[in-house]
Amino acid sequence: MPAMKRKHLITALVVLLALGALLALDLRGQGAVWHFFWSLTGEEAPLAHIRGMIELPGNLLRPQPNTAPMTSIQHAGLNPYGINTFLNLEAEPAKREEQLRMIAAAGFTWIRQQFPWEDLEIDGRGQYSDSRNDINGDGQVDTIDAWAKYDQIVALAEQYGLAIQVRLDNPPAWTHANPDIGSFAPPDDIQDFVNYAVALATRYRGRLFYYQVWNEPNIYPEWGEQAVNPEAYTELLCRTYDALKAVDPRIVVISAAMAPTISLTGRDLNDFIFLQRMYDAGAARCFDVMSVNGYGLNSGPTDQRMRPTTVTFARNIYIRDLMVANGDAHKPIWISEAAWNPVPDDPTIVNPLAFGQVTPEQAARYMPLGYERAQREWPWVGVIFYWFFTRPDASWHAQPQYYFRMVEPDYSPEHPTFTPLPIYSAMQDYIQNQTPILYPGVYQAEDWRVSVSGAAQVSAVEGAQFGQARSVSGAVRFRAYGTTVSIRLAGDYGVLIDGVVGVSGAGNEQTWREITLFRSVFPQTHEFRVSCPNACPLRLDTITVLDRTFENGYPIAVSGLALGLFALWVLLRAGRERRR
Repeated sequence: MPAMKRKHLITALVVLLALGALLALDLRGQGAVWHFFWSLTGEEAPLAHIRGMIELPGNLLRPQPNTAPMTSIQHAGLNPYGINTFLNLEAEPAKREEQLRMIAAAGFTWIRQQFPWEDLEIDGRGQYSDSRNDINGDGQVDTIDAWAKYDQIVALAEQYGLAIQVRLDNPPAWTHANPDIGSFAPPDDIQDFVNYAVALATRYRGRLFYYQVWNEPNIYPEWGEQAVNPEAYTELLCRTYDALKAVDPRIVVISAAMAPTISLTGRDLNDFIFLQRMYDAGAARCFDVMSVNGYGLNSGPTDQRMRPTTVTFARNIYIRDLMVANGDAHKPIWISEAAWNPVPDDPTIVNPLAFGQVTPEQAARYMPLGYERAQREWPWVGVIFYWFFTRPDASWHAQPQYYFRMVEPDYSPEHPTFTPLPIYSAMQDYIQNQTPILYPGVYQAEDWRVSVSGAAQVSAVEGAQFGQARSVSGAVRFRAYGTTVSIRLAGDYGVLIDGVVGVSGAGNEQTWREITLFRSVFPQTHEFRVSCPNACPLRLDTITVLDRTFENGYPIAVSGLALGLFALWVLLRAGRERRR
């Protein structure tokens, strides 16, 4: 090899080694490159970062999901902070109250609570009584009202300002002629399940509005000791949907949470296949909200790698693609269970890595970031329920799912509360200090991030996106991040942007108009105040936030490139002239 070539090769190797050393130091010290890689892969270990960055270009090699992000969506604008509870398992009313007090104190506004069929219609068809106990110890069965415990749960939730997503499942033994079918299997007669749902909805009519029909019907053992059956679940869902709407048309019916899985064993079925078969069986008309589970497992909430055979926190994007393809772009996704598992390295735990493994610090850091990503990137996602608050005791300690808990189950008369774990404090801090912002998407005017001063109500209005609009006599305020912000309204209006007078105009309450409030080349965050100048009723329908950075920047980039090429041509021409 010639000496000059050898010298160049050595120089190149030295440069590569130096760059590799700098990269290794950055990743080890969590520097700028580490944070960039983390934002794309959700990985924290250096080798996992490198693997993730190698896998990331795979997004360009396969079709990406169509999420129709600029679609008006119902039931997506509710406050998103929810948590799963097991209040029905608590024997002491004081424990139930302390849990709800702590949940509300952290800033959560929702609980997802099971109302198990087997704990309500216990003694037989149509009998909402419980004859399982000898309460006074006299050797005689004491029959009690099976509703009493749930009445208290509903009343406590109202007391602490918490909405309830009711989970309907777990049939009683009398619904199965063959006990070998399994306690979680659907009833022999679906009408029995429908009657239970109707009885519950009737009892709490005007108090409970959100009902989820079943849980994880695509995996074992949630459909019993038999193969899962999307068509049978769809029949159960549709019949229950019709019956609940007949009780109260305001009821919002939520589909069963889909368990994320790639399995095709028969007793477990890939969630995408299960959902498409539901649609093929006519499920589209039978739910208002699509439900999924959103576990991060082995990567953080920022993981942008789109791999349908790998479960990540962003798996709901594929579910959204299926919904759009089946004409359900106007429906939201609610995430019924979301968390990262800080399971310890303990040999007594059975299958400890079944739900991934993170440190308690990572679990506490990831969940707020998960909520933040949903708000920034997924306008179709509504409520997200953390899994879970606590269990009645530590009997689950040998199961990996026990370690998702948010507080210790250590309530006692001497210590009448529950000891918070890091995730509780992290979520409390995030919720209470967050500044709500509308990111690119289409939002109903009653979205939780839109505040109102003065009288306001939501009512049926002709011409509104979903037949309802918000009427205000004062003003609405919201913060938005984007290049363009517009609002659909009817009536006179005046706008302040960051306290400075913006656009204004006159109109009437019957004519809808799309008003552009703000436009820029690159995305910015601003606070908007929209009011009717004469305190007259102002009707607001939707707020649209766009990010057209690419469209706006493309002409600038092309012009800059053209100018650069022209300047280069001038320099080259001048050089040739000098050489002459």
